[in-house]
Amino acid sequence: MGAREEIEALIFAYAERLDAGDLAGVGALFAEGGYGAEAGPLAHGAAAVEALLRDFVVLHEDGTPRTKHVTTNLAIELDEDAGEARVRSYFTVIQGMPGEEPRPIVLGRYRDRFARGPGGWRFAERRASIDLVGDTSRHLRRAVSGS
Repeated sequence: MGAREEIEALIFAYAERLDAGDLAGVGALFAEGGYGAEAGPLAHGAAAVEALLRDFVVLHEDGTPRTKHVTTNLAIELDEDAGEARVRSYFTVIQGMPGEEPRPIVLGRYRDRFARGPGGWRFAERRASIDLVGDTSRHLRRAVSGS
């Protein structure tokens, strides 16, 4: 697997784990990295990222947030020699509650940095910006706003 494919796999793993309610698994992706909002402080390390998510994301009776995070429009700037990459992407969070039609509730952008280490590529930093926001009351424990 090449660098681009490894990086894309990490981006997919983030969405897959979050949608499965595996907050510890999401945290593990940031064992050596930071995670947070574009304009805010970063949580650093697996335990801090997991704690941030547990404080912020609503998990329902099935153990999931009942969401699908769809990541698109990946723009990967790869510096193989330096072992670094920057990625810009869009995300759409779709939520489906029992008895309701699934609907988009949050749309925004990720700005990611990746670093290559002895074990391969890893998240160095993920920052999220929200552009459009709908009803997140059954997904997030506190309100967010879009630009």
